[in-house]
Amino acid sequence: MADRTESSILIPAPPHEVIAVISDFEHYPEWADFKSVEVLSENDGGWAQEVEFSIEAGLIKDTYVLDYDWAFTESGEGRVSWDLVRAGSLKAMTGAYDLKAVDLEGAPDGVGTEVIYQLQVDVKIPMLGAMKRKAEKMIVDTALKSLSERVVQ
Repeated sequence: MADRTESSILIPAPPHEVIAVISDFEHYPEWADFKSVEVLSENDGGWAQEVEFSIEAGLIKDTYVLDYDWAFTESGEGRVSWDLVRAGSLKAMTGAYDLKAVDLEGAPDGVGTEVIYQLQVDVKIPMLGAMKRKAEKMIVDTALKSLSERVVQ
């Protein structure tokens, strides 16, 4: 699983506003393609540690649990990464959001956020690498667009 998909977006909001949306799992079903999301445990800092996601998108139905690692400054810059704990259809999932403050015209106070999303997914059924990368690219691009829309709403 050496290949990964990576994409980025500029969001016209400071990093602390972006990380607030990323960490607000309770509201993911309102803006992301999840039937339900439940925080199963939190770390010592109060950040979600293990989170269970249920998805029903067309023929795709699965429930999986991700383990999160949060490494942020008070301004919201930094990284959140995750690894698969268990799932029905997935064999592996590793991902990360990297957030960096950038000068961005049109953003409040001229400060925006560059968000880089990296994702690696492997499924239990055999699938060509090119098909996996295409599916990852669709997931990453949709997630970044939805995240940006949610942050600036």
